[in-house]
Amino acid sequence: MANLGDLNFPFFSKGDGNNSYPPEYELWEKESFRKLQKDFAAQFETVFPDKLAPKTVVIIPSLSLDQEILSKIDGIVHYEERMLCLLLLLRMPRTNLIYITSTTMDPVIIDYYLHLLPGVSNYHARQRLTLLSCYDISPRPLTEKILERPRLMKRILDSIPPDHAAHITCFNVTPLERTLSVQLQLPVYGCDPDLYELGNKSNGRILFRECGLNVPNGFENCRDESDIVKGLYELKRMEPALLRAVVKLNEGFSGEGNAVFSYGDKNPEDISETWIREQLPHNLITVAKELKYEEYMENIEKMGGVVESFLMGKEKRSPSVQCRINPLGDCDVLSTHDQVLGGNFGQIFTGAYFPASPEYAVVTSEAALRVSKALQQRGVIGRLGIDFLSIKENDNWEHYALEINLRKGGTTHPYLMLQFLTDGHYDAASGNYYTANNQTRYYYATDNLKNKRYIGLTSHDLVDIAINYDLMYDGAKQQGVMFHLIGALSQYGKLGLVCIGDSPQQAELYYQRTVEVLDKEGRN
Repeated sequence: MANLGDLNFPFFSKGDGNNSYPPEYELWEKESFRKLQKDFAAQFETVFPDKLAPKTVVIIPSLSLDQEILSKIDGIVHYEERMLCLLLLLRMPRTNLIYITSTTMDPVIIDYYLHLLPGVSNYHARQRLTLLSCYDISPRPLTEKILERPRLMKRILDSIPPDHAAHITCFNVTPLERTLSVQLQLPVYGCDPDLYELGNKSNGRILFRECGLNVPNGFENCRDESDIVKGLYELKRMEPALLRAVVKLNEGFSGEGNAVFSYGDKNPEDISETWIREQLPHNLITVAKELKYEEYMENIEKMGGVVESFLMGKEKRSPSVQCRINPLGDCDVLSTHDQVLGGNFGQIFTGAYFPASPEYAVVTSEAALRVSKALQQRGVIGRLGIDFLSIKENDNWEHYALEINLRKGGTTHPYLMLQFLTDGHYDAASGNYYTANNQTRYYYATDNLKNKRYIGLTSHDLVDIAINYDLMYDGAKQQGVMFHLIGALSQYGKLGLVCIGDSPQQAELYYQRTVEVLDKEGRN
């Protein structure tokens, strides 16, 4: 670990709410982090292409986002399991993994992932996998918990063989992850937190316009209730026929930071800022359940937000494009998805079809690549997602860029599962995915298969059911069902699925079959 003794800095404040450091430390940490990231480019160029190179990946699946919003999601601590797809990196015989979680995971879950490994014995993989836990399920970011535990960090370092190149991969990179990176002296494959705001809702809209993309009418950098009121009033003046508007927290997650304001049936000339201010507490419906109006406005003041038109159309889709900017500055389109949205006014991400419709997959990929190159010029590296809303009018699709996510997202782990299992790639030029033997594959994925009847089904029960009903992924056919969020099943009746088929219809059939079986086997 970095020697902070001479600098006389604290290791980390232990959950007392005072996480501030003297300016000298912050400057030192940022400079140390930049040096680590600069050196990482050389590691990436020499070690990453070599599947036999000795390397260790430290996996930190911390959701370092607004904890008030995250607390509204059932089973949120089990979302740390979504990055278990990275266990499939153990197919490389000299790669070690260190996976840290808030609480211990059922060994059955780990065994389930390891059985998917092609060409590697379970024993060999286990020898190269280190599982560590904070034994702490408090509603705080995992990274913060790790930083409070110097002995745990020493165990992380002790688990890295001396001849291994090593780096950290995580869900998103905030100042917490930067501190951990510097303390461990390990680079991070992700965006410098000083650049993270480039991907918030306000700056995303600004960047989209710079790249020549359509955006909904709206206003950025709203900082309080007055800004929201003014934005809603001006929107109605711009679009007299507008029925609804969307308010978004700058740092929302999976749509949980969104709220929808309804103008009702009043005539536009009768709507004033005073009327909107009076109606706002009643007509602004938050997407996150049980989030009170006062709490939402406190979040607006804390992180800022945007107001924009609620786009209408007879046929609407929500494509998303995943890109990657590597440490050498290369930008690539990794995948496209058609997102499935649910919840109030269709604002919450519930699942996705892969790949996106051939009607617009290539067009949205080209637009997303322009944005990725603009971000790369500003110093961003790592995975990112760009979400669109597409409306079909007169047989033509009009695409509106909505937001940038400078992190892994809900479509990252399903695609990684497919890629690792089939050794294939997404061809952005055609909009198709091809396996190593040049076959096309499709999937439907969700984090939100939920039913009260599933409550009480344990990890052991799920594996037993999957085997008995032939729901396991078939490596020979490169088709079938893979489960994730397994730890959330027994308490919340909630589960994630990736259903892979050789056609969209086959993927859908796998999903329907799985739901039928679980509905049958779940308790009444």
